[in-house]
Amino acid sequence: MDRLRIVLYSHDSVGLGHVRRNLALAHALSNQLPVLTGRDVTGILVSGTALAPGFDVPAGWDWIILPAVEKGPAGYQPRNLSVPMQDLVSLRAGLLDSVLGGFLPDLVVVDRHATGIHRELESALRRARAAGSVRTVLGLREILDAPEAAIAEWERVGGAPVVNDLFDAIWVYGDPAVHNPVATGEIPPSVQQLIHFTGYLAAGRPAAPGNLTMPGPYFMTTVGGGSDGHALAALAAEAELPEGVGHLIVAGPQMPAEQLADLRRRAGAGVRIIERLDGMVPHLRGAQAIVSMGGYNTVCEIMSTDVPALIVPRIHSRSEQRIRAASLASAGYMEYREIGTLTPGALSRWLARRLGTKVDRGRALLNGLVRVPHLAAELLQPELIPAVGSVNSASSVSSVREGAAHAAV
Repeated sequence: MDRLRIVLYSHDSVGLGHVRRNLALAHALSNQLPVLTGRDVTGILVSGTALAPGFDVPAGWDWIILPAVEKGPAGYQPRNLSVPMQDLVSLRAGLLDSVLGGFLPDLVVVDRHATGIHRELESALRRARAAGSVRTVLGLREILDAPEAAIAEWERVGGAPVVNDLFDAIWVYGDPAVHNPVATGEIPPSVQQLIHFTGYLAAGRPAAPGNLTMPGPYFMTTVGGGSDGHALAALAAEAELPEGVGHLIVAGPQMPAEQLADLRRRAGAGVRIIERLDGMVPHLRGAQAIVSMGGYNTVCEIMSTDVPALIVPRIHSRSEQRIRAASLASAGYMEYREIGTLTPGALSRWLARRLGTKVDRGRALLNGLVRVPHLAAELLQPELIPAVGSVNSASSVSSVREGAAHAAV
């Protein structure tokens, strides 16, 4: 039987969040869909960052890297090419049309931006849906932005009518008991019939092999891709450590070289600073306490552990990280501080108080990487797969939550 063909699209501009989320999905779909459907998987990961091919993909998958964009004062602009933005969008749109038209996927999952940058993906999706039996999904992290900003984004892509026309389902990668973007107004109620809450994409993320980087007990600080993480990493580098405890700081591959050098100048005894870490989950699990920004993927990885964590969210651009930090703190899963209220001394005291403690996160829905392949199988071969149900009612949330408790690490 022919392999299932899957395309996972992310537009990418700042950080590595979209890439890392789609990679986790690619591994989960490749591992579980053959069991659920009897068909092996091959796929394409579409990304807009040149760092993406540095990550391992499952067997049978490959990358398509679009010409890069970045956010400027007036919005998205070319990152590298010296062309007008409308020319770059046309180029990216043509590449996307070629990918979907040439690869003929069975399933397309679009990360976060329903029609891409300046609707670059819309015509390719419409042609693919008109030409064949492709199923299309909009995948959303559990928090989009402040409601007014989120609704403005929906309107820029044509609003609910366009989303209802282009997609068969919306997967929200979160736990509605922690944060419900429909209830807050971040997702229009007119698309609610498409929504399935999957739970966090937490338990079951692929763990890179290898030994722990730190020889003894240690704290850990991570700032995602690192492009906007210097301020938090600098506080961590100067924090005093209890006797015999080290501090591993992951600066991120996108931190500018001069900022990385500054961190190394600030670092005291017992502090180790590295740019990137392939085996993030085992290192998080082995830490005594974790300090992090509030990006979706890092939070998911922390949620799969019982290690105490302090989230210090990004304070510019979107409100997403601040909302996530506050929601998780309210649920009792993590702690939350604004960076303006934090000093090396305050961070030192927090780390020392958390030494030897654990956090119970067993009530959270953490098994999104199990639930997503079931939802995909329902779309692709509904006659073979028992429905797992939408997590919109109290009863279905309860039933999925019972399974999540077994998936938590």
